Amino acid sequence: MSLSGLHIVGAWVVVVANGLAGLWTLGAERVPRLRRRALWWFTIGAEVAILVEVALGAALVAEQDRQADRFHALYGFAALLGVGILYSYRSQLKHRLYLLYGLGGLFLMGLALRAVQVRA
Repeated sequence: MSLSGLHIVGAWVVVVANGLAGLWTLGAERVPRLRRRALWWFTIGAEVAILVEVALGAALVAEQDRQADRFHALYGFAALLGVGILYSYRSQLKHRLYLLYGLGGLFLMGLALRAVQVRA
């Protein structure tokens, strides 16, 4: 698979994974039996997928010496920054951790969707 194809597939992995992580975490806010260790591992995986996707995009731009759409890159880096913001607020919002990561996961999904839409 080409780097460009991998970047496109990776984008949809980011969209779906962060959407599912957000919904699962919001569900865990209301239903305590959904609060499992696997939830946090899945959320970490979804957020690491953003890092991998941004790195793939940067490699694609560098390798093929082409311009990335300004807004496409903006949404990608905003998603990466969003992961850092979520992580930095986890201790201050410990009493609302599931709500923070639930809404945050859906926000990250939205940024990824915008990045896909701008690229198309």
